[in-house]
Amino acid sequence: MTQTETNIRLSVGEEFCKPVLFINKVDRLISELKLSPEDTFAKIDKISRQVNELIKKIRPEGSGWGVDFAKNSVAVGSAKHGWGFTYEILLEKGLKPQDVFAKYKEGDIQWLRDNLPLDEPMLRMVVDHLPNPVEASKYRIPHIWGGDLNSELGQSLQKCDPKGPLYGMITKIFLDPRRGYQATLIGRVFSGTFDHTDSIYLIGGRSTNRVKRLGVMEITDLLDIPRVPAGNLFALYGFICPSGETFMSASDVPKDKEEAYQLPTFEKIQYACEPVVSRSIKAQDPQEIDKLTTVVNKWLQADPTAMYRLDKESGEFILSGIDPLQIEILTKRINNQVEINIGEPIIVYREKITKRSRDYYTKSANTHNRILLYIEPLDEKTEKLIESGKITDLMNEKDKAKILREEADWDAKEARRIVDVYQGSLLVNGTSGLQRFDKVKSYLTAAFRDWLGECILAKEPAAGFKVVFTDMTIHEDTRHTSYGQIAGMAFSAMSLAMLDAGPHLFEPIQKIDVKTPEGTEGPVNAIISKRRGKITNVIPEGEYVRVQGEIPAAETIGIADDIRGSTQGRAFFGYEFSGFEKVPNSLEEDLILEIRKRKGMPDHLPNTSSWDRFIYKKT
Repeated sequence: MTQTETNIRLSVGEEFCKPVLFINKVDRLISELKLSPEDTFAKIDKISRQVNELIKKIRPEGSGWGVDFAKNSVAVGSAKHGWGFTYEILLEKGLKPQDVFAKYKEGDIQWLRDNLPLDEPMLRMVVDHLPNPVEASKYRIPHIWGGDLNSELGQSLQKCDPKGPLYGMITKIFLDPRRGYQATLIGRVFSGTFDHTDSIYLIGGRSTNRVKRLGVMEITDLLDIPRVPAGNLFALYGFICPSGETFMSASDVPKDKEEAYQLPTFEKIQYACEPVVSRSIKAQDPQEIDKLTTVVNKWLQADPTAMYRLDKESGEFILSGIDPLQIEILTKRINNQVEINIGEPIIVYREKITKRSRDYYTKSANTHNRILLYIEPLDEKTEKLIESGKITDLMNEKDKAKILREEADWDAKEARRIVDVYQGSLLVNGTSGLQRFDKVKSYLTAAFRDWLGECILAKEPAAGFKVVFTDMTIHEDTRHTSYGQIAGMAFSAMSLAMLDAGPHLFEPIQKIDVKTPEGTEGPVNAIISKRRGKITNVIPEGEYVRVQGEIPAAETIGIADDIRGSTQGRAFFGYEFSGFEKVPNSLEEDLILEIRKRKGMPDHLPNTSSWDRFIYKKT
């Protein structure tokens, strides 16, 4: 299905991970679709061929990667019922695939679990087919690490050398309910040897942390190990950080701050998704708001595809995720630690602009500071660079400028003048010879971020903005340049410019992929079409028909029940984030007013009168 294809593209094509294949849910082919053994084998064979076709298109040059049941790099089974096998395992046990059908007929699933346990084929495929870390590092490090490959560290990473400098990555956070949801960080050492006495420096978080326990995971338990050499996975207690962090030994961090800021990290882990559904959560006991903040933070560090913000007016957290199911799982986990009231699912829109604005000149409330700026839509190439994590706020100016020049055709001078990167948008210093800017830079950046987080049409997040200030007057006395003064003039200038730049509400669109039994595709098509969706493909696949389309995320709430109802629960379906599209004109105004009403905002579209008093008029 679409999500499977995307994950193969990301892992094999982007991350250079050699694949093996497990074909799941074979129990449904046997017990629900009542396929004969011959038809089931034909289906499994077809899936293997399709996966191989995709792997061949995207695998690294010269790798020859592929999967093959005859060579035991394909396993089949049922994760739900806990059984699975490769060709080799069947031969060893003297069994035939037909024996699985016979056991389903007898209703003896326990026999399958006992005689064909799923862990065995999975472990064998890993051991027999996946490359060892020393072999994989040679071709993966140049692809996933952005530093100097000829340096001591670069050489050590490529050789996976346990004697080299310590360098690794945190790839997963496990929160154990049996230990009060204490965070266990799981990751891999790519160079050097990780000692349990080490303090490590997180390059993204720019912080040094002590390790309390170091070891490896055995299911949910941490087994203590004093040293973990390069190539191995590890687990540790002691602190929490987001998954995807690159770390090194704290004793190796350069003393020079600028040098420390330029330390190379591993490529950001790619996720093909965007938070598009949100629910409000509020502690039932107002005394527990601090505890709720801690708990939510923990879970979001463990799941980087979700995000949250605090609505200052209502005191509620707004939790956003990729689909209603993810939010449901997260809220259940949070509720286990802090009792919460949970709001209805709400779609997260984006506020975007469609043209360049005029220049707007505004002043602070105390009239001592002024800013002149304009806004224009960010070009598509730059937006993609920010989205993919190639351009971030943590990068140094030179690296940022080089990528923008080479990959998005930016002017060399302007590319060096980026003040902030946030939420798919850029703040650019277009002035020359500006005095005292360092005094207010942090305030202007914070104002830029706050404004983008809750924009002016309906307090939805903004994206794709290029905000360029071309003149600024900053008072020499710091008493007159507080955050409130700088934010006031910045908010008003950006808001006035946005109103002049063709602002619109954009809605998230999901690709929908439904595999439904032959003869039920008509009702499925009707459900998608009725919900403002469009069908892009209908592909017959033997006893199934595959319906592919696009549908606004707002229309997916409750669609699962409709699809299950019209196919007697026999359809498989999934979504994948496709992008944002402008809300149709006929719906836009009503939708903006509806969101504003829900958020307690004035029940009219925004206009310049709210910010007129900040406009600076030259005398």
